[in-house]
Amino acid sequence: MHFVEHGAGTPVLAIHGWTPDHRLMLGCLEPFFETRPGYRRLYPDLPAMGKSPADGIDSSDDVLAALEKFVDAEIGAEPFLLVGESYGGYLSRALTHRRPDQVRGLALICPIGTNLFSPDRTLPEFEVRRSDGVELDPALAAQFDGLAVVRTAETARRFAEEILPGLQIADREAMVRIYERWELSEGPELGTYSGPSLILTGRQDNATGYEDVYLLLPHYPYASFVVLDTAGHNLQIDQPVLFDALMGEWLDRVAQSG
Repeated sequence: MHFVEHGAGTPVLAIHGWTPDHRLMLGCLEPFFETRPGYRRLYPDLPAMGKSPADGIDSSDDVLAALEKFVDAEIGAEPFLLVGESYGGYLSRALTHRRPDQVRGLALICPIGTNLFSPDRTLPEFEVRRSDGVELDPALAAQFDGLAVVRTAETARRFAEEILPGLQIADREAMVRIYERWELSEGPELGTYSGPSLILTGRQDNATGYEDVYLLLPHYPYASFVVLDTAGHNLQIDQPVLFDALMGEWLDRVAQSG
């Protein structure tokens, strides 16, 4: 898999969601880690997304297997932290429960909850909670407006830089093939995970919601579960200050856990 790497120290594996590429995670995490040295950040492109081909990848089981191979090749047996967004959160949950002793901490950003497929999810009504009236290029607005709970020049800029490029280059044909076998054959939860965890959700997230995600809590006894108002599926863009603060508190808990 294609990936980008920054920094040195404790590995942090960041897994983006369905259709975007590594830039989604890099955009929100690199500014955060600028003030927190000692971490080696790894940003892979999932198969069929970004620059990673989907040869031989026909299901989420195959995507998860590719991630496990990536961990073995780039991290080995070393303990690491895991951050997953949306579909990347679904995969991160599975990876964590397969390697509970190796994953030192888990952070989920707007993850898919107990209901994998959109028609089955409990979703809030979408609304724009804050706007500065910015006029956008129609092509950008067509992609941005359906998820933009905070619709400002700054959130639009970040969407255009961090999310839109991945949407434009994804291998849609391969993704259709993978989606036909989207549900993991096992898990993702295989019991409980006792590492320090953080689950971030948006009150106006009309893609994955927050109610189904809350139902995951019994599997994560040391998780902070947060529902942020004025935040949708692009929570890290809608609420960057709170995002950084909550991620920082999670890292502190990981460090204190030894």
